[in-house]
Amino acid sequence: MSYQQLTSQTPIANSGAGYFIKGFELIRLKGVRRFVFIPLLVNLLFFSVAFYYLFLELEHYMALVEGMVPDWLSWIGYILWPLALFTLLVIFSFIFSTVANWLAAPFNGLLSEKIEQKLTGHQLDDGSVTDIIKDIPRTLAREWCKLKYYLPRAIGFFLIMWFLPVIGQLIWFLFIAWMMAVQYKDYPFDNHKVPFSEMKSALKQHKGLSYGFGITVAVFSMVPIINLIVMPVAICGATALWVDNYRGEFVTRS
Repeated sequence: MSYQQLTSQTPIANSGAGYFIKGFELIRLKGVRRFVFIPLLVNLLFFSVAFYYLFLELEHYMALVEGMVPDWLSWIGYILWPLALFTLLVIFSFIFSTVANWLAAPFNGLLSEKIEQKLTGHQLDDGSVTDIIKDIPRTLAREWCKLKYYLPRAIGFFLIMWFLPVIGQLIWFLFIAWMMAVQYKDYPFDNHKVPFSEMKSALKQHKGLSYGFGITVAVFSMVPIINLIVMPVAICGATALWVDNYRGEFVTRS
């Protein structure tokens, strides 16, 4: 049974997390894999260079800290290094996700188009190189909308995280999860020219799906190696979620 036949009868998944996990299967579909390559390559190159640089910086500052520690506390380095690496990984994973999505935005939209075509049998456009180039200003403008939405809230929630231990960290994580849902679920909305404000309203009507999807993306983004393929997997999963839960309402506008 084809995906088109399957989605006409039953939902592809029953939860936000389920849609993300389904993305691992969707990226392997025939005719889709070549569109996964560029986002994957962007992830790999950017992650390798950036993490190597940050690790060297961390090594430098850890050497300074260990130099200030008395000999009888030298063992504390065995505790500080894992904590420092974990903190670096958590912070970097979210920064990395944001920057990588900016760099690969036009190709991410194309990947979403191809997945939607596979799931529905309806083609949005031919996806030529010329179309991608023409679409760059619009896709970057859309990424700018997301950044303007993210920054003021990130500053506020970041301050809460520092002033409210535990609770603040939980609130921050939920905010990041929501932003992961906004980031990836927006691609199919944008392909159909749905305004950003309407996309946000639609996501709020399905908060359970949005948070379930976003939390799963956030968790996988912190897992080394796997985080390299999170972006294309999340795009595929978010597009499947769009087909099942939003397309019927918005597709007539495109």
